[in-house]
Amino acid sequence: MIPDELGRSEADRVFRALGDATRRDILARTLVEGQSVTELGRHYDMGFAAVQKHVAVLERAGLIVKCARGRERLVRADPEMIRRASRLLRAFDGK
Repeated sequence: MIPDELGRSEADRVFRALGDATRRDILARTLVEGQSVTELGRHYDMGFAAVQKHVAVLERAGLIVKCARGRERLVRADPEMIRRASRLLRAFDGK
């Protein structure tokens, strides 16, 4: 039996969100420090609205959180959710 501390629907949201290369890149960019959606958008060949949609998917999955810095809203990765997803994957490793 694989322990699933995320729950089925939460795990589905997390792994669907991670199924897209742009979202994985956004997550990696926000691990070190928070960035605004505008800052993130500079790295991709897509409009602001498309980047915002990717951020929303990650946020719904719990992989990123938004926080305030003055008037700005920053996006940053949630290391605890990443750890939880990692533990679930390690359980499939059988070691």
